[in-house]
Amino acid sequence: QVQLVESGGGLVQSGGSLRLSCAASGSILSLTTMGWYRQGPGKQRELVARSTSSGSTTYADSVKGRFTMSRDNVKKTVDLQMNSLKPEDTAVYYCYAYAYSGSIWSDYWGQGTQVTVSS
Repeated sequence: QVQLVESGGGLVQSGGSLRLSCAASGSILSLTTMGWYRQGPGKQRELVARSTSSGSTTYADSVKGRFTMSRDNVKKTVDLQMNSLKPEDTAVYYCYAYAYSGSIWSDYWGQGTQVTVSS
């Protein structure tokens, strides 16, 4: 099994910054894609940013230039630095990984961390 543990959410004013962190642990034999998704009130879960093990990173258009994702393949961690936050960034943020644990490749999700941006 693979576990993803997130930290770093909270309440911030518009224009502020937050940093989210996620660590993967468990029976991980291989880890390819890692990233962050979010789900705002009344909305579907959407991609924020994700990267492959080779380092190619994709960002949602809505966060380009404001959010930066960094990944450490040795530590199996992925961080999301969020700057110039807007009220529309308010959501539960989920860490994601696509990993092989010895039986099959599967999608794994963290428990989610709340980010609230006040206007």
